[in-house]
Amino acid sequence: MGYRMSLVTTAGLGALAAALTLSGCGGEDDGGQAPKTAPSKLTVEVRSAAKAAPTTWTLTCDPVGGTHPQAAAACAALAKADNPFAPVAKDAICTDIYGGPQVASVTGTWRGTKVDADFSRANGCELHRWDQVTPLFGSQP
Repeated sequence: MGYRMSLVTTAGLGALAAALTLSGCGGEDDGGQAPKTAPSKLTVEVRSAAKAAPTTWTLTCDPVGGTHPQAAAACAALAKADNPFAPVAKDAICTDIYGGPQVASVTGTWRGTKVDADFSRANGCELHRWDQVTPLFGSQP
């Protein structure tokens, strides 16, 4: 009985492996090309201080465009960052390093995901977020 059980198990595993292999194949022929990235359309608002007048740009990636003065560099920085619009975790322990009064907000869509993010340079964690995507904020004093 144990021998027969192993045959059933082996046959069942073979069928499962075949099903899993086939499930990885798409139903449509994509011509061997990678899936296209969803368009990104962002509005970037940067202020030299919280109450200063904003500088506002539009930015599109895939393809690169908009009114942003460093659009290609901004798109490249966003693509390189690991989740560029994620806020600092509420329980994060951040160094008390002040990087300056600059603030920014970014709204729109990034690779098909809605974005509504605020940036500052208030502490080490926020500085890290800012530094990952510095070209997004243009040349700030």
